[in-house]
Amino acid sequence: MIEILNPTDLLRARDAGALVANILQTLRNRSTVGTNLLDINLWARNMITEAGALSCYVDYEPSFGRGPFGHYICTSVNDAVLHGLPYDYTLADGDLLTLDLAVSQGGVVADSAISFIVGDSKPPEDVAMINATERALSAGIAAAGPGAHIGDISHAIGSVLSEAGYPINTEFGGHGVGSTMHQDPHVANKGRPGRGYRLRPGLLLALEPWVMADTAELVTDADGWTLRSATGCRTAHSEHTIAITDDGAEILTLPAQAQA
Repeated sequence: MIEILNPTDLLRARDAGALVANILQTLRNRSTVGTNLLDINLWARNMITEAGALSCYVDYEPSFGRGPFGHYICTSVNDAVLHGLPYDYTLADGDLLTLDLAVSQGGVVADSAISFIVGDSKPPEDVAMINATERALSAGIAAAGPGAHIGDISHAIGSVLSEAGYPINTEFGGHGVGSTMHQDPHVANKGRPGRGYRLRPGLLLALEPWVMADTAELVTDADGWTLRSATGCRTAHSEHTIAITDDGAEILTLPAQAQA
C-alpha cells in the first residue's frame, strides 16, 4: 500500500517527526558509559507515553522477527545494525550505538535512527562509517522531489556508500510510512536512476542508509530480532522521515536545534 497524505495529515506528520527527533536527541544525551540498554528502553517508553503517542514497536510482529518485539526502541550495539532488541547490557567506552525509533502520533508515523559512539574513545574508522551513512542520507534526500523516482534516491544513497568503500545489503532499506510504519514503496540503498515509483507530493518516506564495515551479509541473533554483521564487524545506520512536497523533500525528523 502507498499512502498519499492530505495537508491535515502532513501537519500531524510534522508533529510526529518532531517528537521522534527530540526523543532520540534526549536519549543520545543520556546514553553514556554505564547506561543500560533497558534504561534507554524505559526512557523511550516514558517519553512516548507522556506525549500521548503510540509505539510502533511494542506489538510489532512481522515475518522477519520472532515477535512481538515487546520494546519501545531498537538499540543496536557494535556489530548489531538493525532491529536491536534491548537487553541487560551496560554501555562501555567506545561502543557504537544505533537508536532507531518509530512513533505514531495523531494517526501518522515518523521513523528515524541515529548512530554515535559512546564515551571518549572515537575510533576514526567508526567515525568515518557513521559520516558515510549521514552523507548518503543527505544525498538521498537531495534526490527526492515530485517527479523523481525511487531509483533516483536509491542511486544517490548507493553512490555515496560505494564510493566510501562499503558493501551494500539490499534486503532491508527505506520504506513508505503513513498511518502504519512499514509501507510501500521499498527504497533500497542502491539502485538505478529513473526506475521505480514516481514520487508525488504527500508521500512520506523513511530513508535509511546502513552499512557494515566489511560485509553485506547479515545474521540473526538468538533473540530472533537483532541483525548483526556476519563477520562481527562494526556497523552504522542513519535515518530520516521525509515528506515529498511541491518544492522538494521536507525532513520531518530533524531535532529542534538542527532546524534552528
